[in-house]
Amino acid sequence: MAVRLKSWESPRRQGRNDKGKGGSARRRQLKKQQQVLRNKLKAQTKANKAKEGRDVESLPSSFIKLFLRLFSGIVKQMPYR
Repeated sequence: MAVRLKSWESPRRQGRNDKGKGGSARRRQLKKQQQVLRNKLKAQTKANKAKEGRDVESLPSSFIKLFLRLFSGIVKQMPYR
């Protein structure tokens, strides 16, 4: 027996609950979790790269630059004979 609709009613849409079927909420949770983990990993790798940049590899060049600046200042102050 078919249900009769009143004049102000509209028929229910077929598949109106389709969004919630098949564990899509769990899928969204997992997607978000993976995204958060990816962002954390990106932040860690950026921090590690920045930290590596300040390690031993960059120290000699900075010391050389400092030495050259000091040495050039001393040479400018020395009178020539």
